[in-house]
Amino acid sequence: MQDRTLIKSVQARQIDSERGHPGVEVTVTTRNGAVGVAVATAGVSVGVHEVQFAYDGGSRYNGKGVMVAVRNVEEIIAPAIIGMDATRQTEVDDAIIALDPTPNKAKLGGNATAATSAAVLKAGAAALGIPLYQHIGGINAVTLPVPGIICLVGSDRYGGGGSESGGKPSHALMCYGYDTFSEAHYAAWHLSRTYAKLMQERFGVSARYGHYSVPPGTVSHDKELWDVMVEAIERDGQTGRIGIQVDVAAGTYYEKDKDRYVGLFCPGDKTRDELIELYQWMAANYPFVIMEDPLDEVDYEGHAILTAKLPHVETVGDDLYTTNPERLQMGIDHKSTDAILLKVNQIGTISESFNVVRMAYRAGMGVMPCDSRGEGEAIADYSVGLGTGHLREGALSRVGNRFLAIEKELGSRAHFAGIQGLKIER
Repeated sequence: MQDRTLIKSVQARQIDSERGHPGVEVTVTTRNGAVGVAVATAGVSVGVHEVQFAYDGGSRYNGKGVMVAVRNVEEIIAPAIIGMDATRQTEVDDAIIALDPTPNKAKLGGNATAATSAAVLKAGAAALGIPLYQHIGGINAVTLPVPGIICLVGSDRYGGGGSESGGKPSHALMCYGYDTFSEAHYAAWHLSRTYAKLMQERFGVSARYGHYSVPPGTVSHDKELWDVMVEAIERDGQTGRIGIQVDVAAGTYYEKDKDRYVGLFCPGDKTRDELIELYQWMAANYPFVIMEDPLDEVDYEGHAILTAKLPHVETVGDDLYTTNPERLQMGIDHKSTDAILLKVNQIGTISESFNVVRMAYRAGMGVMPCDSRGEGEAIADYSVGLGTGHLREGALSRVGNRFLAIEKELGSRAHFAGIQGLKIER
């Protein structure tokens, strides 16, 4: 029947999330029984220019309950999109956007719109009986991206503002020098064991869910931690095949009244120029391959200066852009960064976020997906479907397992991006 892909029902509920606060889960079912389920939850570092989430306020869940967003899905969005074709994503998203004329999704909440939009995308793929990555990218969706493993989650070691953002900067080890995703996956698995042993020996710390942090006073400069990362890479015989990625979230360390970055990487205040000099030193002495949000989230000019000085390191904008086309255009005009971080619920719908992806590609920029907002293993399908070439972490666990499954499905057509997946000079 021709109406088999039409949306039959839309349901929402509040769920617990790995972030420690509630998220919105939406389930979309089509007339042929296909189901798409998606979650939207806030991240640790939230840019001031992101869409606004709908929260309940009050005392429950510290004000971060999302029952108001759940009601917006079921009482406002659902009636508008039931009966629409789940495979026609832009039309469904246009209908959702029409319900909220505010520029930041303040009426319905970006968590309500994003979770619904992503659930429609998944339901559309399921209704057609094809993998999500193929639904997104068609027959060209064959490239497996460079993944990484999280290796350090920062703490308020030097009295900077990072503690307010949940502990920044965070680091990952990017596995780029391999012929297949499976090889990169195994290298990541083995390296995680080597690194764990070194962290225990050197600092007496153990991982919590694979995340390491060192208490204040443990080190006098983050270079002591970078030394451990390099030693782990060398012990595994992977020099030149694995590099360091750092999510600085520098805006959380920037104190506007001082015009200084306070406590970032080491004690003391730093001007923008001093921080840029530090990044140059880091790139010259350690195998950094990606630096995300290395300066304040409104400093397009400073990012451009740094990007020009670091041709062998990919600079990425997250809070700088918030997956927003107007902000990305400012970055393109300034040549601020090499790539943009992709978070669907920063802008509110699948169609809007994919439009930003196309915009970045037209400008010659890279795209780095991130699953910090509840995307789960679907981030693997986004990465392959959009041909991004790399992503935040994703080498192991659920996301890594999904990549391995995709690689097997693609068979001989599967291509691993390798070093070409990074936007750096070679």
